[in-house]
Amino acid sequence: MADKEKRSLREFLRHINDYTYRFNPEKGQFRYRELRGVRDTAFDFYMWLKCWKDMVVFVAKCPVSAVRALFRYQWFATYLTYPNFVDRGTLGMRGNQLRMARAQYDRIVKKATDLLRISFVADEHFHPGNKLSKKVVLFDELVPGEIMAGFPNLIYLPAQVLPVFLCSILDQQITPPYLDAAENFGIPADVCPLPSAEAGCALRDEYPKLGTCFVACNMPCDGSVATTSYQDRYFNLPTYYFGVPIRYNEEAVQDYAVEELRGLIRFIEEQTGVPFDYRQLCRKLESQNELQRFEWEKWDVAANTNYYPINGVSQALYRIYQAQYGDLPIWHETDKKVRKIMEKCVEQRINNFPLTRHRVIAWSCAPLYYSNWCTWAYNCWGLNTIMNMDSLMFDMTLRTDNYENTLEDMARYHEWAPMRRMAVGGMHHIFELWENMERFHCDMVMMYDQLLCKGMQGVHGLFEDEFRARNIHAIWMPHALPDKRNVSRAEIRSIINDYMTTVMHEEPLDPSLLEFDDSMSW
Repeated sequence: MADKEKRSLREFLRHINDYTYRFNPEKGQFRYRELRGVRDTAFDFYMWLKCWKDMVVFVAKCPVSAVRALFRYQWFATYLTYPNFVDRGTLGMRGNQLRMARAQYDRIVKKATDLLRISFVADEHFHPGNKLSKKVVLFDELVPGEIMAGFPNLIYLPAQVLPVFLCSILDQQITPPYLDAAENFGIPADVCPLPSAEAGCALRDEYPKLGTCFVACNMPCDGSVATTSYQDRYFNLPTYYFGVPIRYNEEAVQDYAVEELRGLIRFIEEQTGVPFDYRQLCRKLESQNELQRFEWEKWDVAANTNYYPINGVSQALYRIYQAQYGDLPIWHETDKKVRKIMEKCVEQRINNFPLTRHRVIAWSCAPLYYSNWCTWAYNCWGLNTIMNMDSLMFDMTLRTDNYENTLEDMARYHEWAPMRRMAVGGMHHIFELWENMERFHCDMVMMYDQLLCKGMQGVHGLFEDEFRARNIHAIWMPHALPDKRNVSRAEIRSIINDYMTTVMHEEPLDPSLLEFDDSMSW
């Protein structure tokens, strides 16, 4: 072997898992997979292949529709980046935490590919007048799907999840064209980028055309309400505006909330001709309650031990998907795997995050397309994200003893949807941070600072006062949800680096992670 080749081999072995050595900033890709030891590398590669298998199977089930969608919808190609997204979210993981995260990501991709298949097969852009489209009820993405358990022969499909919401998590490059379209149409640039991008997707004619009716909602802010008008005109379907009380603590609004739910049931019955099945709803809700009870078990382990094996990214995303789509067999299958791993960790006292220096709770409007930040923060600084605010939504079981009680609890469930329970339900709820910090024994807050959220900007000073009064270490993370042009990933890392060095006076666990260029990465 030549001296030059020996030096190259020695350099490779020395930097074998160095992030900046593996990552190619010009292409935004890893040069090779992370090596985690024989067993974990083999498992990780197997799950990576399984992810691609699920995606290939989805295309094989609807090849013509998938190919046509690839040329029709700009956002569809983003799903090719999903394996890369999972790789980013599992950086540095070994053993139980790797298996836990991979199990949860695996179920998310299975559900996503199922929704894609339904969307394209029922898409009347490709298949005018198809029967499957008439079984689909389109929903605003922030309306949970539990109510559709009472219509077992119909399909719940959240309209914005596939084209905008999930894509913005996978790929930081995908939403700017939709934001530009919205702003070129005259929508102000200072509104929340998520509903703005959803409106831009309609303006660019990039939503699948399907469904027998559309359920809009006032969740969770004025931006969401405004974008509904664009989607309503685009879908051109009978629309039910599902109003959810904002000040939901007031008992006077609960009768109104229940009546809104009754109206929604009547609307779906009238538009589809399918009667509401209360017994089937109860069966599904009872099964869903099992999922919630296990969620409480997980929270108990996270709060009171060092043996919680779930990474902050996969825990948050999985929780949102599980709660939003309601009871499904895949969630029970995943929870069975998670329980087995978690019980093993508790019984054997396995600390899955041994680098932990600080237990962190992440609060306020989450920057979803940055969802790999906490994996980086753990590997670089030992900041272990124990709990995310969005994970605490839907914190209830639903009664099934009689029809009235079920409707009351389901109305409350909608009031506790993502970005509603804490963010817009009144100052008391956003200040639930303090009790959850104590509950999960966290000594630091990662405070998301959504620059274009007028509601959260209004309480910025109140939080600052409380942090000082309570002597709490809080890092303010500025972001603009899916708009990477306002605040880049590198800027976020720089803010965390500055806080940890100047305020906490700590040294990084891995200095190679302090600075790197990932502006071109997905």
